[in-house]
Amino acid sequence: MDMKVLVVGGGGREHAITRALSCNSDMRIFSVMARKNPGIARVAERMLIDTETNVPEIVRFATRNALDAAVIGPEAPLEAGIVDHLEAAGIPCVGPTRAAARIETDKAYCRQLMERHGIAGCPKYHVCHDPEEARRFIEAYDGDLAIKPIGLTGGKGVRIMGEHVDAAGAVEYVRQIGGDVVLEERLLGEEFTLQTFVDGKHLVPMPLVQDHKRAYEGDVGPNTGGMGSYSLSDHMLPFVSRSDYKEALGIMEETVAAMRHEGVPYRGVLYGQFMNTHEGPKVIEFNARFGDPEAMNVLSILESDFSRIVTSIIQGDLTSSDIQFAPKATVCKYLAPEGYPEAPVAHQPLTVGDYGDALLYYANVEEQDDTLHTLASRTLAFVGMGETLEEAEAIAEKAASSVSGRIFYRRDIGTRGSLEGRHPRTGEGA
Repeated sequence: MDMKVLVVGGGGREHAITRALSCNSDMRIFSVMARKNPGIARVAERMLIDTETNVPEIVRFATRNALDAAVIGPEAPLEAGIVDHLEAAGIPCVGPTRAAARIETDKAYCRQLMERHGIAGCPKYHVCHDPEEARRFIEAYDGDLAIKPIGLTGGKGVRIMGEHVDAAGAVEYVRQIGGDVVLEERLLGEEFTLQTFVDGKHLVPMPLVQDHKRAYEGDVGPNTGGMGSYSLSDHMLPFVSRSDYKEALGIMEETVAAMRHEGVPYRGVLYGQFMNTHEGPKVIEFNARFGDPEAMNVLSILESDFSRIVTSIIQGDLTSSDIQFAPKATVCKYLAPEGYPEAPVAHQPLTVGDYGDALLYYANVEEQDDTLHTLASRTLAFVGMGETLEEAEAIAEKAASSVSGRIFYRRDIGTRGSLEGRHPRTGEGA
């Protein structure tokens, strides 16, 4: 039986969502995206090219085409209330309501929810709405802090004392962004990502992933949306013990239960970014959707019918038996235009050569007269899959190196040397 599903968003994450859905030949895919993604366009039956926060137009498009469901990719339309409006029009969604999406879009709400319900993994924090209050707190605090704007920042708004700024720089940064911040203790350890499918009550976890946000090899340079990521064939990470994993999943389960208790049920994909500290996993942040690039790692090895997962999430009868992932390692390498993220060189042609056995996901790229051109953000990504990390990395590396043009990527992502340099309680960040 045909099912017509809307995918909102036009990046690499949404191409991965679209590909996963298209593995079922009964799926009819409709797309809303700000720019035409070549990969999504090739499988979409119909497209609306418009801003992903133009909620009234998206609802009209969805109702006019009598769509059965929607999967929301990025965070901005969630904050704009797209799920509330689509569901009011009779179109169920994989994605939280505007109120539930605050778990990502309002960092103060997230911390206060965890504190109200005594949920483990919450770092010490202080919410400020005034630059002077923040200044006094920063100057009186004995140690380093993470300075986090309360709202959305595209993964690039956090400043860490002792890494990005000193105390004076932290005060100045707070002034620049207006004073609405959450000041948190700086967490030390190793980061990992746990993504889960959620139907409002039940959570089903996906393989653990670690991403690399720094622009350049060796994890240096400015923060980006993510230059790549990897996962292992056992779906764990070497610096995350089984007890750490169980604790992190428990934190996410308690968070979903707390939201349900407060009358704000969460449905969709919940992304937990954790720091594995000497005290155990601490929550860096929650995201109200798949990660980008992490979606490409997990969806590339999803063996189950994604359309059935969508249906189970909507119906509220999600079970772990619905969802199987192949026992394979994955490596995702993102290509970005020269100068990214600070001064990207856009509108430059690029050529994709023989990329072998890798999966290609298009992101912020434009196709003109059968030629791809860079835009201002990450351009495209390759995912290699293999029985071992080395095999997956070799496939991804061969594919990434086949691209010519004014682009760059991190060759070290997924290499054994990079992985062996990561140990619990030695990395830094928040």
